[in-house]
Amino acid sequence: MSYESLSGRVAVVTGAASGIGEAVALQLAAGGARVALLARRADRLDTLADKIRADGGQALAVVADVTDDASVAAARDRIHEAFGAVDLVVNNAGVMLPGPVAQGRIEDWRRMLDTNVTGVLRVVGAFAADLEAAAAEGRAADLVNVSSVAAHLTFPGYTVYGATKAAVTHLSQSLRTEFGPRDIRVTNIEPGLTDTELKTSVRDPELSGQLAGMFEEIGALSAAEVADVVAYVASRPRHVNLRQIMVLPTRQA
Repeated sequence: MSYESLSGRVAVVTGAASGIGEAVALQLAAGGARVALLARRADRLDTLADKIRADGGQALAVVADVTDDASVAAARDRIHEAFGAVDLVVNNAGVMLPGPVAQGRIEDWRRMLDTNVTGVLRVVGAFAADLEAAAAEGRAADLVNVSSVAAHLTFPGYTVYGATKAAVTHLSQSLRTEFGPRDIRVTNIEPGLTDTELKTSVRDPELSGQLAGMFEEIGALSAAEVADVVAYVASRPRHVNLRQIMVLPTRQA
């Protein structure tokens, strides 16, 4: 589906090298937005940027790590230089490293917290002034955070991952109290089972088998289907904030 009202907007998409982030970037660019692609894998970003340009869109590949303050700041400066101020931020970068808490995988916990929670905050902090300026000028200004159904539903072995996504969901709700009065929309999107690279990061054989069984029994959303939701919320009239959307495969309870 095309969303022509996105034409002329400047978007930042984190985690754009694959999965939902890649699909969001393609959807926003197809709608006419200039899209800054943020991720750590330069080759994947370059390939995606080339595809967007070949399809007539505008894209900028920016290698960045949301767990690094200086990297996020440098990415912001490069985007400003190339595209100007940003009015649409999609916080999608995330990692899922499940395992029983009793195994004490502290480094995995730190990585999930720093990417899924603090990384979101770094990006919000980097572009908050841009969003405020866009809203003050009477233009649409959007912050879209990609959380997960795991923010609400509990799964054995996914305790820390679920906690990070619950933090994102609560953070979005709290940010709305700060940004809403300034006409900045904050949308929290919570996908259910989705076919992305996240499933390949499950190292525990038992958990990996359980996840594969869920994919087989329930079926999964495609990344493009979640991306369509992102584009939809960002294309509504600026006074309409779709504050929280849980999107699931029909068979997922």
